[in-house]
Amino acid sequence: MKKNRTTQLMTSVLTVIFVVIFLLLAGRFLYLQTTGEVQGVNLDEWADSRRTNSYTITAKRGSIYDRNNMALAQNRVTYSLYAIVDDTFSTDPKNNLKHVADVEKTSNALASVLDVDTSEFSSILNKGIEEDKFQVEFGTVGSQLSQETKNEIEKLHLPGIEFYKEAKRYYPNGTFASQVIGLAQRNDEGTIAGLTGIEAQLDDKLQGTDGSISFKRDKYNTKLLQPEEIIKEAKDGNNVYLTIDQKIQTFLEDALSQVVKDYKPKRITATIVDPKTGEVLAMSNRPSYNPNDLGRVDNWYNDVVSTPIEPGSTMKTFTLASAIEEGVFHPNETYKSGSYKIDQINRPVTDYNQNWGTISYLEGFQRSSNVAMSKLVWEKIGPDTFLDYLKAFHFNEETGIDLPREQAGTLLYNHPIEKLTASFGQGATVTPIQLIQAATAIANDGKMMKPYTIARIVDAQTGDILEKNEPEVVDKPVSKETANQVLDILETVITSKHGTGHNIYNLADYSVAGKTGTAQISNPEGGYLVGDENYIFSFLGMAPKEDPELVMYITVQQPELDAGETGSAPVSYIFNNVMKNSLHYLNIQPDKKEKVQAKTYDFPNVINKSTEEIKARLEENGLKVIVIGNGDVIKDSNFSEGEKVVTKDSVFLVTDQPTMPSIMDWSQRDVIELSELIGLDLETMGNGYVTSQSIEQGAEIKKGTYIMVEFSLPDQTLIEESEVPSELEEER
Repeated sequence: MKKNRTTQLMTSVLTVIFVVIFLLLAGRFLYLQTTGEVQGVNLDEWADSRRTNSYTITAKRGSIYDRNNMALAQNRVTYSLYAIVDDTFSTDPKNNLKHVADVEKTSNALASVLDVDTSEFSSILNKGIEEDKFQVEFGTVGSQLSQETKNEIEKLHLPGIEFYKEAKRYYPNGTFASQVIGLAQRNDEGTIAGLTGIEAQLDDKLQGTDGSISFKRDKYNTKLLQPEEIIKEAKDGNNVYLTIDQKIQTFLEDALSQVVKDYKPKRITATIVDPKTGEVLAMSNRPSYNPNDLGRVDNWYNDVVSTPIEPGSTMKTFTLASAIEEGVFHPNETYKSGSYKIDQINRPVTDYNQNWGTISYLEGFQRSSNVAMSKLVWEKIGPDTFLDYLKAFHFNEETGIDLPREQAGTLLYNHPIEKLTASFGQGATVTPIQLIQAATAIANDGKMMKPYTIARIVDAQTGDILEKNEPEVVDKPVSKETANQVLDILETVITSKHGTGHNIYNLADYSVAGKTGTAQISNPEGGYLVGDENYIFSFLGMAPKEDPELVMYITVQQPELDAGETGSAPVSYIFNNVMKNSLHYLNIQPDKKEKVQAKTYDFPNVINKSTEEIKARLEENGLKVIVIGNGDVIKDSNFSEGEKVVTKDSVFLVTDQPTMPSIMDWSQRDVIELSELIGLDLETMGNGYVTSQSIEQGAEIKKGTYIMVEFSLPDQTLIEESEVPSELEEER
């Protein structure tokens, strides 16, 4: 009886447990069926994701162009390598092998093309097979491959070796305004993002919005017949057009690279601006970097806008303008040069030469006399009024240029000695772009123009202009009459036998107005550095003098000079070469009457004309003609009918049978112009002139043909001895 009771009790307990478990399971099933969730995970969505492939459609980053639509930064298609190692992917191994079956053969073949050790590939492939992976990738050795490399690998017909496309930011001109254009690279999220320069400044405009695509697939990653595909289109980033002129920038880059090679300065800055608009036509620094091949970067900053310096004697330009505007500058009035002492200072202001004696204020300016400028400020303009002029020229604030990391210099103007030294550019600091902005007032009838580098932002898909910059007058510190008088006097710095720029800053065809500068460099331990090379040598130049079309400011810090060589040598090399070539390129008519002006005429219609006849006709007019191909009929040219051409211009005539010419010793600008005319897929290395071309002369070429061109700078003598007076002293 007792045993039956125990059995019944146990049965009841088990029944209750069973019922509870059943109810829990039933409740759980009911909950799952009702909510479709487990631990917050939607089961429908989870199941759908297991049989659905989703990919991001990456938006194309907008391109950056120069003022003439030359590409300066653009996305370039590269390829990444991957290998399918799952043998089940090959449904017919005997006739159609679709996976890597022979690891050793595949590794050896890839290693021979990519020039890496075989083990780099074999270890990755074997590990993928051992871990039962479907496919493997090869990291950096298999990424960012060019079209040429991809083609080489495809010719090997390696089973299981596949590629996928990815974008890489590419800069067609290499070290070319790199600290202006900036750098964009792929980040950890796989997006190309701007890091410096315009690339960073306008990253949100260039970026675009990614799209997506999803579809149903089988276990082999193959799209089903009814894939239920959903596509969200990507919106590409906007295109940015700069005020930079690719040809003028190339003139500048070549000159700076040559000076670096021969003089090894610590730093260089150079800027060219249209004074009538404020548009920056060229801007560069050294040290710089090649964004396509970074290596070691010594200077990320754009010193033109980010690094204040003591400007030295170039600041005397604005002291002179202030005195003329106040009506207190009398060019023939005399003063005692050498030194100048007022009661409020302990040591006198001195000239770098103590032997001039009593001279006129005009000669004092030509000789770059510190005493003349100090007397003008203290005795004639008045220190408080002079400070007003410094502020009117905006030396106390940033220009607001559309480039990142701008810093304003500092006006030290508290003590009497600081008020004197400010008159000749010592103590107070400015950035090169501040000085350039102030100089536009002198070159532009007293109207000071805000400098800018971004011309417009354009929708890449519609072509609509979204934003556009216009010339902006930021102030009018002096009158038109004053500005013209300053230009006249600046010209005498070049033409007068007393001028610090005499026989140095001379252009054969154009008159120049300018001011030299030699600024001391602060010593971290106090005072200033000493030694003939420990200066920032500079020049502020404008041409043609009567109506300046270009303003250029150059600084060269601590160049290595030969015995008897002055700091003006590297500065004048840059100015003379770049200014002359830029004015000719812009078709600015020479204003020196003794020079024969270049002939300008309208380009004729050459399309579908006889190659031989047109070539002869153009050469008769002094044009350099380069025929592309062996055809008898011309199909294209780098000039259009009616376009203005100047004697000695280079003309490309593309025939109906285009072949590759020899481009050895060509300049970068000519190579780029040819590639854009034909539509070649151009990749460049280095700077200067062509030393190597990947396509042989005479080979057939067409749109999309890939070509690699290497450049290097020539070994040549920079400065003729006759250009630099042997006894010219540097102003301190």
